[in-house]
Amino acid sequence: MAGALQYLESQRSERPELAEWYAALADLYQRKLWHQLTLKLDQFVALALVQAGDTLIQLYHNFITDFETKINLLKLAHFAVVVSRQYTEKEAAISYLEGVIEKLRATREIRMEEPILYVKMQIASFRLETGNQKECKKLLEEGKTKLDSTTDIDPSVHASFYWISAQYHKFRQEFAEFYKSALLYLAYTEVDTLSETFKLDLAFDLSLSALLGDNIYNFGELLAHPIIKSLIGTKAEWIYHILQAFNGGNLARYEELCRVHNASLAAQPALVANEKKLLEKINILCLMEIIFSRPSEDRTIPLGAIAERTKLSIEDVEYLLMKSLSVHLVEGIIDQVEGRVHVSWVQPRVLGIPQIKSLRDRLDGWVGKVRTALLSVEAETPDLVA
Repeated sequence: MAGALQYLESQRSERPELAEWYAALADLYQRKLWHQLTLKLDQFVALALVQAGDTLIQLYHNFITDFETKINLLKLAHFAVVVSRQYTEKEAAISYLEGVIEKLRATREIRMEEPILYVKMQIASFRLETGNQKECKKLLEEGKTKLDSTTDIDPSVHASFYWISAQYHKFRQEFAEFYKSALLYLAYTEVDTLSETFKLDLAFDLSLSALLGDNIYNFGELLAHPIIKSLIGTKAEWIYHILQAFNGGNLARYEELCRVHNASLAAQPALVANEKKLLEKINILCLMEIIFSRPSEDRTIPLGAIAERTKLSIEDVEYLLMKSLSVHLVEGIIDQVEGRVHVSWVQPRVLGIPQIKSLRDRLDGWVGKVRTALLSVEAETPDLVA
């Protein structure tokens, strides 16, 4: 205890701007109020003043180690991860975290696997940063197995796993997998706790992966998420409008945005390299919008009508339909002789406001038809009874 208090006292003298913080930590430590001390430490390690240099490394080795097994082990894991980011050498950081894992195992507590998994995900992150994809993937696979076999896992552990998973897929340019992992990360994270810069970068990466990811044809979920609003009012707002065009299957709007924001699009190599793929995707979404806009009793569509909307030849429309059928976006039968397609089912989507309004109008029409039928039956009832 004397060594820990001596360290805090020396820091009070050396860092007068943090003197009150160190005094508060010393007071709680002496009174053995471990829960309150944990909460205070949580606030302290988040301060901008202690992020530079090795302040947190020294805090851990000279203070936290004195009582680390007396506080919540998951909180200890949180502190350890924050501390590890101050190491300039990744291998030194990994070695430090492996030492923390050994201490966690030594406690033999029932829930020790939860904080161990949290720490392992940071090790996976460091492995990825050093280019060791194989080791990162191995840790992620072990983490997935552990998450699937354990109940009542803290959201921070889930968030850590899905964030590192997203970064792994981003590193490998696996757009669809990044998209899924990043959305799951957000499901376990309070968006309000993220910095504006972080939200903007993540919103842009999500938008890019949604556009380029294989078999991602539903943009409604992303557009409805609060994080996507981070793009509005920034230089990256153009990609938000492109997402809206894709979600509505609005080919004309997409072409207009490509002309207006040509320079921004050209600055994204992935978009340039996949220009043909993007055009195919918006044509498929245009097809889905054509089907959705029609009443359920009018789902036999001339191929010429689709060709007119998508600006494709009849042959290309047939290919588009076959592609849509193959990925189970629609179900139906193509009649090449009659030059039409009968659609029996279209994949459900998260609807935007314009689509909901269209659905409301159709429901109003259906209600009107039901009311007319009811009045007709009521008018005929006396004759039937007679």
